[in-house]
Amino acid sequence: MEETEFPDAPTEPQDIAKETPPDNVFNAPSISGDQILSGMSYSHFSPVPEVLINDMDTECVLGIDEAGRGPVLGPMVYALFYLPLPLHRSLLAETHHFDDSKVLTPNVRSSLMEKLCTADTDLYRHCGWATTVMSARDISAGMLKPFGSYNLNAQAMDVTVELLRGVLNMKVNVKEVYIDTIGSPAIYQKKLERIFPTLQITVAKKADSLYPCVSAASVCAKVTRDAALDLSYDAYRQHGKGDNSRSVAEDHVSINIGWGSGYPSDARCSTWLKQNMDPVFGWGPECRFSWDTSKKMLEAPNHAPKVDWPTEGEDDDMKVTSFFAATKNGELDHSKTDELSGWFGRHVTETVF
Repeated sequence: MEETEFPDAPTEPQDIAKETPPDNVFNAPSISGDQILSGMSYSHFSPVPEVLINDMDTECVLGIDEAGRGPVLGPMVYALFYLPLPLHRSLLAETHHFDDSKVLTPNVRSSLMEKLCTADTDLYRHCGWATTVMSARDISAGMLKPFGSYNLNAQAMDVTVELLRGVLNMKVNVKEVYIDTIGSPAIYQKKLERIFPTLQITVAKKADSLYPCVSAASVCAKVTRDAALDLSYDAYRQHGKGDNSRSVAEDHVSINIGWGSGYPSDARCSTWLKQNMDPVFGWGPECRFSWDTSKKMLEAPNHAPKVDWPTEGEDDDMKVTSFFAATKNGELDHSKTDELSGWFGRHVTETVF
């Protein structure tokens, strides 16, 4: 996938209040604390609903959407949502009023996700879902590869394909697929149709507002991201971690303010990044080092030490012995040895004994 096909940055302004995790976001089964805190990407698939297990020939509709494409902090989460085709609009739009997650308030999103994961609800009985948490660390590692960047568009495409394959491998009879585009709908749709020629695939702009199954996928993705972001921040909050140059009282203030939504345009996020930047390592696995926001902070004068990396092939002919200096008679001249040569101590001669 070419970089020019889809933009890497969001083009729409963000509603910071609705992008900020609520105080008590629901922790869905898609949240794996160990993997999130270690910076790992992973996927979660809900069990196939019982109504489908009883009749695997039931035709299903499936939607796919993402959350967290633009933030500098936290993961990007892709989600899919499927249910029997006849229930598509009646159950999701009419009964539970699913809509684009950016329109719903954080508390409403969290409540809908909780209903989906509660065993005695109609959503749980009829609907299945899955998520892939794309960690900030892995996103950055792909985009900063030295030889051929694995850009965010390509990463998103691959995750979409693997999520869809995962549900098909569970023998769910998917008939129609609706996906919110990440650029040109026609180009994106053709790529997917070549991979899944038997599916009726529709890729559209604003699909999360047009198709209820995409709206539901949007909610799954956003609530999972909210909980992951909140979990990551808890690690700082519990340890009182802040900039070492500030007082405990100042740290307490910073911890209470938090990092907000994780978007660069959020003043809470940019302030937190500035106040908690390690001069050598920057930040933890929750940060996207490939984003301009973090790059500029690390490269700013007097903010972090500059590292000069040797170019490939430089000093390839150097030998270990070149780190040691010898006199004409072949004995080691301690006065000319550098720090490396004396790292393990000086040679002890027999005259000492």
